[in-house]
Amino acid sequence: MKIFIYLLLFLAAALIVYNFTFVDFNNAFSGDSATALIGILASSCVVVLMIILLMSRAISEKVNKE
Repeated sequence: MKIFIYLLLFLAAALIVYNFTFVDFNNAFSGDSATALIGILASSCVVVLMIILLMSRAISEKVNKE
């Protein structure tokens, strides 16, 4: 399960970088730029959720060990 979480983190980070290349900073909220911003936001949410999951699993392991 841990490998799957790290794989998702890597893929989400790669999607953030990929979508960042499509953002036109002169007109950020129209066309492909808006789609890229939505993709960046969604990938950022995945990163945050996976980090929370990793932290909660670590805390759970420590509590169960005691």
